[in-house]
Amino acid sequence: MSLDPKLLEVLACPQDKGPLVYKESEQLLVNERLGVAYRIDDGIPVLLIDEAQPYAPGVD
Repeated sequence: MSLDPKLLEVLACPQDKGPLVYKESEQLLVNERLGVAYRIDDGIPVLLIDEAQPYAPGVD
């Protein structure tokens, strides 16, 4: 399931308020600056700091 491009334009990381990278194949929104990822459940981004998972930059 793909996210609406307009939604992606306004989403920001809840930790540093910076942009997120959408990894469609993994259904994740990634903040490579902090090395964290936020899952997408049924098309809904879960942007809760407590739900963030570690993410290694450059690994797709």
